[in-house]
Amino acid sequence: MNKQIIVCGDSPLKMYKDYLEKQGYAITTIESNERQVQLFKKWCSENNTTTIEVDYKTSLKYIKYLTRKGNSKKTINHKLTSLKSYFKYLISEAYRSDNPIENTTIKGVIRTINYNLLEADELEDLYYSYESDNVADAYHRLTAKRNKLIVGLIVYQGLNTTDLSKLKIEHLQLSKGKIYIPSTKRSNARSLELKPWQIMEFVNYTNEVRPILQKRLGNYSEQLFPINTRFTTITSQIIKKLRKYNNKVKDVKQLRASVITNWLKQYNLRQVQVLAGHRYISSTERYLQDDLENLHEIVNNFHPIS
Repeated sequence: MNKQIIVCGDSPLKMYKDYLEKQGYAITTIESNERQVQLFKKWCSENNTTTIEVDYKTSLKYIKYLTRKGNSKKTINHKLTSLKSYFKYLISEAYRSDNPIENTTIKGVIRTINYNLLEADELEDLYYSYESDNVADAYHRLTAKRNKLIVGLIVYQGLNTTDLSKLKIEHLQLSKGKIYIPSTKRSNARSLELKPWQIMEFVNYTNEVRPILQKRLGNYSEQLFPINTRFTTITSQIIKKLRKYNNKVKDVKQLRASVITNWLKQYNLRQVQVLAGHRYISSTERYLQDDLENLHEIVNNFHPIS
């Protein structure tokens, strides 16, 4: 006599869509995630389970199913990313207590190799080289002080242009020596430590510099760095100036990659994932350099699937 398998009901996709919208996902990403979840739900139904009940072992069968269907390793990892997001939603709604594929990544995908990165001391030199006092014009002296703070957040905290543009005055936590970085469409929120000299500069900026800039620009919003143009215009000007100090400097993306790569020399993958605001550990893994020590860490931290 065959054992009867009782399959519980599944969670509605409408609620999942609402969850993704609140998380700030783009419409195209939401549609892609919904599509992948629908396919996974269908497969689960055909295999006498649900997304609420499916376990790690059964999830591996789905990955093998995708492989037999001719999906590349990169495509399968993309599909897994969508499912990881869905399991995270199920946990948030108390449908599940675990994510069965949280640390599952298909090995063998060629990852991004970062060339011409800056060492930690080179990054710090950029901050100290950025002139903000010996500027003749009073207004330009104020914008230079603002820009130096932006440089600091790039080379010490690894922020990108999107992070910087979303900062508000309330995100400064100077009494704690920290700054809160809100979530974006592609990153998690996190609180990062400020260097002592950054704290001192921020105190001067918030008390003296920012109010004058607000008045001059006519921008009285809660933006930490009030501007009257696109933020990329500001960062482009900063990069152009930094390039004079070090001709290796390319753009903000390269500087952030340098910071994350240097973090990986000090901390483990999980710690760097939090510092960088990466939603998935696979995003952090891309910054690992191809040496034996880091390769050993990858092997120890992931489930390789052949």
